Amino acid sequence: MSTHDQHGSGRTARRPWRARLLAAVGACALLLTSGAVAPTASAKEGGGGGDKTLTVAVAQSVDSLSPFLAVRLLSTSIHRLTYEYLTNYDAKDNHVIPGLATEWKASPDKLTWTYTIRSDSKWSDGQQATAEDAAWTFNKMMTDPAAATANGSFVGNFAKVTAPSPTELVIRLKKPQATMTALDVPIVPKHVWEKVGDFSKFNNDKDFPIVGNGPFILTDYKPDSYVRLKANKDFWRGAPKFDNLVFRYYKDQDAAVAALRKGEVSFVAGAPSLTPAQADSLKGEENIRVNDAPGRRFYALATNPGARAKDGTKFGDGHPSLLDQRVRNALFMAVDRKAIVDKVFQGHAVEGAGYIPPRFSQYFYEPTAEQELAYDPAEAARLLDEAGYRTNADGKRLGKDGKPLNYRVLCHATDPNDKAVGKYLQEWWGELGISITLNCLDNVTDPWLAGKYDLAFDGWSVNPDPDFVLSIHTCGALPATPKDTGATDNFICDKKYDELYARQLGEYDAGERADLVKQMQSRLYDTGYMNVMAYPNAVEAYRTDQIKSITTMPSDAGNIYGQDGYWSWWSAVPADSGDSSGGSSSTGTVIGIVAGVVVLAGLGVLFAVRRRATADDRE
Repeated sequence: MSTHDQHGSGRTARRPWRARLLAAVGACALLLTSGAVAPTASAKEGGGGGDKTLTVAVAQSVDSLSPFLAVRLLSTSIHRLTYEYLTNYDAKDNHVIPGLATEWKASPDKLTWTYTIRSDSKWSDGQQATAEDAAWTFNKMMTDPAAATANGSFVGNFAKVTAPSPTELVIRLKKPQATMTALDVPIVPKHVWEKVGDFSKFNNDKDFPIVGNGPFILTDYKPDSYVRLKANKDFWRGAPKFDNLVFRYYKDQDAAVAALRKGEVSFVAGAPSLTPAQADSLKGEENIRVNDAPGRRFYALATNPGARAKDGTKFGDGHPSLLDQRVRNALFMAVDRKAIVDKVFQGHAVEGAGYIPPRFSQYFYEPTAEQELAYDPAEAARLLDEAGYRTNADGKRLGKDGKPLNYRVLCHATDPNDKAVGKYLQEWWGELGISITLNCLDNVTDPWLAGKYDLAFDGWSVNPDPDFVLSIHTCGALPATPKDTGATDNFICDKKYDELYARQLGEYDAGERADLVKQMQSRLYDTGYMNVMAYPNAVEAYRTDQIKSITTMPSDAGNIYGQDGYWSWWSAVPADSGDSSGGSSSTGTVIGIVAGVVVLAGLGVLFAVRRRATADDRE
C-alpha cells in the first residue's frame, strides 16, 4: 500500500499536540558523531573482508519483494532502495525533486505530461535505464489487474503512456490528475519483468541479485531471518558509504533491543515502536542514541462496514450492529484518546482525529467542536439506547437477536500497543455493557481479507502526497470478487467520499485540493468506520560506534526508518570512516531525545498475494 494520507496543521487547546511537537523539535538537531570502529557482521550476512555493514533489526514480515504486490512499510522501503521512482522527495522538507526523471512539464490543458528521463542511470546488470522501462511499468499496471494490486490508483486515470525516445516519457490522462509529480511507483527493468507470467504469484524472491537501479542491490533473502543488500557503486547520485545493508528479523522486540546493546545490530525501530519501558532502558547507554520525532503514521481502530466485492457480493461475518452509525460513534465516544497517548504511548504520540498527522500541516484535519466525538461515556450509552441496544438486568447490552454484544477485535500479536489499548477497550466498553474478545494473531491478513472480524487495529504511514492513503477507501479499491484481493483497507464504499476523492484528484490548486482532502477526512470521521486514536512518534535507536552520521526526514525533526525516499541508509556514514558528511543536503541531523525507541518493522515469509499490512504499513 502506498501511505495513508495524514497531514498536520494545528490542533485546538483540547488536544495539546502542539506543545509536545515543539518540545520534540526543540530537543533535536544533534549531529551524530563517534570515533569507534564498527563491529563486523558475519560473512554470510555482511559480505566479507573489510566490508562495512549496517544491520537493522526489524520485526515486520515482508509481504512481497515484487513492487507490484508489496504494501507493507518494510517491503516498500526496500523497493525505495532498489528501484528509482520518476520523482523523489527532498529530505529537508519533503518537496518534490528529480528521481529517474530530471524534469517534467504539463500541456496547457494538464492532460499530457512529458518527463525527461535521465541518461546516467543504469540497471545493475549494466543495461541503460530508459523511458521505455517506465512506459512498460505503467502500461503493465494499466492492463494487468494483478500488476495494479499495490499502486493501481496512480494509473487509473491514465489514457496512454508512450516512450518516443530513451529519454522522453509521455503520459496522457483522461482528465487532470494532481498527483503527476508524486507517482510513488517503482520503475522496473522491462527486459527482466516482461518475462514474468502471473504477476499475482510472482514474488521476485528466487533469483538473486535482483536487477535494480537504486542506491542498493538486493542480493539475498531468507524468510524469518534476513534481507541483504549491497551498495550500488554505480548509482547516479553516488554510492552509499556502507558496503552492505542487512535487515535482520527479530520476532521478539526485547531481543532486538538486547541485540542493539550488544552491538549485534546497528539500528532498531520496532513493531512498530519500542515500548516506553524499552526506550527508558536505553537512556544513558554508552554508544546508543535515541531519535524521537513527530511521526508520519496514524494508529486507528477500524470497524467492519460489511465486507463486499465490486460485483456486489457480501462476505465475512462482521457484527450487524456495527452497520448502525450511532453504534460506531458510541463506541468511539467511549475511547479516551488522551489516556491512550498518556498511558500507552506515555507522551510519545499526539491524539488522533483525521488520517493525516500534524507533521503534514497542509492536509491535517481536526473536527469542529460540534462535530467532535469527544470522550463521553454517558452520551455513548444514550446513543446505544437510542439505536435499540439496551442493557438487561445484568447490565449486559443486548443485540437485536437478544444476545449480549461481544465484539471480536483483531490485533497484531507482535504489537504491544494493540494489546495495551485492547485492555482499555475491555474496560471502557465493559462499562457500556459490551464485552470484547481480543484476537491477537501473528498473521492478521487472512481473517482481515475474508472480512471475518468486527473491529481491527489499523495503521498506515503517510506520504507527503495524500492520494494513495485516500484511495484505499474508495469503492474502486474493493476486490473484484470475494476470491480476489483488492487495494481496499477496510471495505469502505461511500458515494459521497468517492465524489470528494475524484474532485481532489483533479484539483491543481494546492489550497483547494487541501480543503477537499480535509472534507474527505471529515466524511470518514463522521461515518465512524475509522477511529484514528493517535499519531505515534517515530522513536528509534542506533549505535554511534557503528554509525557516525545519518539523515533524518525532515531534517529538523524527522524519522530515520521508513522515509519517503532512501536518504537515511544512502547517507549513513560508518563510524570508522573519515568522511564526516551524511551524503545529502541534510548531513546527519537527528533528534536526540532519549525517550523512546521504535523497533523496526521486520521481515518474514513472503506471501503469494498482497497481504494485509500490519500496524505500520506502506511507507
